[in-house]
Amino acid sequence: MPWKEFSALLSGLAPETPLGRVVAIRAETNKEVIKNFTPEQKKINKEYQRRIANGMSKEKYKREMDRLEKEIARMFQ
Repeated sequence: MPWKEFSALLSGLAPETPLGRVVAIRAETNKEVIKNFTPEQKKINKEYQRRIANGMSKEKYKREMDRLEKEIARMFQ
């Protein structure tokens, strides 16, 4: 499936869907919000952040997180 088609399908997902919730958990960087996550949500967030950070410079990680946040915001506008 081409990325554009996949992206278009994802953009129609509501944040209250299971996938929408996981995306939001993975993308969260606000420590105050993360502090209030359930243990399972913290695990999802930490595993994703660790996977993304492996082998990636801090600068690239920051750029990718910014890009992801913008993409998610665009999808749910």
